[in-house]
Amino acid sequence: MLLLRPARILRQTTLRVPLGILGPSRPLSTATSTPGQVKTDGFDGSLALGRAPKKAGTIEDVFSASLDDVPPLPARFLDLKKELFRGDLVRAWTEVLEELKVVTDEVASRGQEMIPRVEYSDIQHGLTERQIAEIKRTGSVIVKGGVPKEDALAWKQSVRDYAAANAEHVKGSPADKIVFYELYYSKPQISARSHPALINTQRTLLSLWHTSDPTTPVSLSTPISYFDRLRIRPPGPSVFTLGPHIDSGGLERWEDPGFRGCFKEILNGDWRNHDAFDASRRIGIKQDLYNTSGQCSVFRPWQGWTSLSATGPREGTLRLLPFLSLSTAYIMLRPFFRPKLFSRSGQVSLAAEDWEVDLDSTAFPGSEMGKAQGLSDTTHPHLRLNTSMMSIPRVEPGDQVYWHCDLVHAVEAEHTGAADSSVFYIPTIPLTAYNFSYLRDQAARFQDGTPPHDFPGGEGEAAFVGRATPEEVKSIEARRLMGLEPFDIPSNATAGGTRLIKEANSQFKQQNNK
Repeated sequence: MLLLRPARILRQTTLRVPLGILGPSRPLSTATSTPGQVKTDGFDGSLALGRAPKKAGTIEDVFSASLDDVPPLPARFLDLKKELFRGDLVRAWTEVLEELKVVTDEVASRGQEMIPRVEYSDIQHGLTERQIAEIKRTGSVIVKGGVPKEDALAWKQSVRDYAAANAEHVKGSPADKIVFYELYYSKPQISARSHPALINTQRTLLSLWHTSDPTTPVSLSTPISYFDRLRIRPPGPSVFTLGPHIDSGGLERWEDPGFRGCFKEILNGDWRNHDAFDASRRIGIKQDLYNTSGQCSVFRPWQGWTSLSATGPREGTLRLLPFLSLSTAYIMLRPFFRPKLFSRSGQVSLAAEDWEVDLDSTAFPGSEMGKAQGLSDTTHPHLRLNTSMMSIPRVEPGDQVYWHCDLVHAVEAEHTGAADSSVFYIPTIPLTAYNFSYLRDQAARFQDGTPPHDFPGGEGEAAFVGRATPEEVKSIEARRLMGLEPFDIPSNATAGGTRLIKEANSQFKQQNNK
């Protein structure tokens, strides 16, 4: 069996991948307007990415304290707006605003029924074309069943016991009464990540993506594990509220040339042809230019969590903005326009004719360097967030919830229920060259108990009693998922995916021979 000792060596060694695996359109590094932050898409096994280790902290570090008090951006962002703006955006802006009137009315009318729900048996037997279309349109899905309720409840009790046994070391937010736990290596979390129902669901969700270029180095048939936090929230108001936001980068969407390439149709005025599910454009982009604690750096097509409790609306659950492509178009165009007038109450007209081009300010509304993209009725009024953000329908222990990486989401500020609202954050991640580098580094940290690279640094769970270890992961599928064994080449692998897996397995072999 493969041991983790090679992964320790991996963190001290820079491994280079042949240029051919990256494809002709993806150089190893791309210049950005932020100095000192370089991420390649090669097999930099030690995550030697030109970045310092992340400081200790909590989930709060990646969110702006108030969107009404965001500091002005540097002058380079005005230059960026002028560089990106073109006349077709005025027409596109008007079209998007007209479409938003219709869609936001529909959401307000239909409510929670907008959010797709499928049974795990649908995952097993294959989603229908209608189900797939609704999942893609809304950018979200709830998967009912798959994990027995008693298993999910046992996971929650086990992680509570783990936290209690290590109470003097546990960190989280809020510090005095933790809800978001900086825990990654508890045994129940490892069990949940490797549960067959979760792996099968993730494989299905990855299949909803595609590659416009078959030579793209990504295997959408090879899910891997991204270790994330957990939440156990008691009833009552939230001290730290996750308002409407998008993870995996904020300003990076415009600032990084690769990232904004994901939205090139929108930025060219051809917003209706934006493809939110093309993985080819996502490879090599930089989502974390500022090395912020908690900012995701990997390609994470679907964020997600698995429920550990029975939770419904007004019980501290998830809220979603269920129109993916249209909201993305609006958010990407928003920095280029501003209202002509404000009323005394601060309200603005939503009519297109009452907005004008803004090319003389550095404003990117809701955006702050090193933070997630925030949204509010002030920064993004046409989304009508007060009536368009939908609390998801009731979930039971073991249900899975997933949402697209570009989807606006939030957590309810109030929890008026009688019991806790608890989840394990378990997203859906495919194999890419960078994701593999991250995975191998994560495996080494799994061995020594320090936090995964994207999360606040420090000792983490190194001194915890009862922590899971890689040696306890037994099934071959789970070990592959966690970067502990070489991968199989799927029968439907693309040319780029096949080359990628062969190179990844070669890296395993090289490390094991050391």
